[in-house]
Amino acid sequence: MIYQNKKQPGILKYWGFRTDNFLMVVKKLLPFGLLALFAFIVIGIYQNSMHINWHIIPILILYPAWGIIQQYLLIALTVGNMQDLQGQKPGKVVIILLAALLFAFVHYPFIWLMAGTFFLAVLYGWTYWKERNLYVLGLFHGWLGGVFYYTVLGRDPFLETFGKLLGLTT
Repeated sequence: MIYQNKKQPGILKYWGFRTDNFLMVVKKLLPFGLLALFAFIVIGIYQNSMHINWHIIPILILYPAWGIIQQYLLIALTVGNMQDLQGQKPGKVVIILLAALLFAFVHYPFIWLMAGTFFLAVLYGWTYWKERNLYVLGLFHGWLGGVFYYTVLGRDPFLETFGKLLGLTT
């Protein structure tokens, strides 16, 4: 990224590392984000998988940074590069669905996670195609993903990631 930015000034903004349209993209994704949060809570209550505790706070702070990295690696590199292909290229819908399938596949074998990431990747791919803002996509990825773990999956990613390091698990 550093090499490409030196070679091609402005490439980082083109890839989606930009703030000029941040609020506009947040406003576009906010209704979906609120609907998704509501759905996660309903599913969590229905299947008795909600296990929210204080560990969600560091996850909601840290996970968006990982979300930005994931959005760059998958959405920007897949959708962005396929969007920029010269000559004959697949259509927008095909490109976005391929990226979403890839994103779902990397979350195998967790079916709920695969389904959730597929639908989010369709939305994120569509949004990226139009707006190219990785910061907003990463923020929503991190927050929705964090809540998804604690509600739908009934898992604690804080313990899974930092538990042994902090002596919180055996």
